[in-house]
Amino acid sequence: MRHGKKFNHLGRKTAHRKSMLANMACSLIEHKRINTTVAKAKALKQFVEPIITKSKEDTTHNRRIAMARLRQKEAVVELFRDVAVKVADRPGGYTRIIKLGSRAGDAADMAMIELVDYNELYNAGKATKKKSTRRSRRGGGSKAAAPAKTTEAKKEEE
Repeated sequence: MRHGKKFNHLGRKTAHRKSMLANMACSLIEHKRINTTVAKAKALKQFVEPIITKSKEDTTHNRRIAMARLRQKEAVVELFRDVAVKVADRPGGYTRIIKLGSRAGDAADMAMIELVDYNELYNAGKATKKKSTRRSRRGGGSKAAAPAKTTEAKKEEE
């Protein structure tokens, strides 16, 4: 029975798989997008997203965790210096997988995995959305009352 066995072994032994994912993650951080098979892209997404989340808080402990996983100092430096700044306000979902079709040689399903914040084509058409605040129950005002004035309306009155 295969209860609880969820991740793809990718046809490799543990050490080979971990090394391959570490190398692919370093390439992704360096080049911001890489082409690979769909199965490897999905495995890489699960591998790299927790590391990017750790990079948002720059502590010695988080740097050591990232270094243990990635094994390349240059990748860790770029992750904490450049990538973490770009993804600071994003609550997850740092990578995107785009399927490309099949490879000519062996008909393997290919995909491009990229860091979401570095793709200018997808982000160009979208205006930066103002972050909305969360509503709480203890806030005043009933539904029947007049709507609260926005900051723009307050500025116009002054």
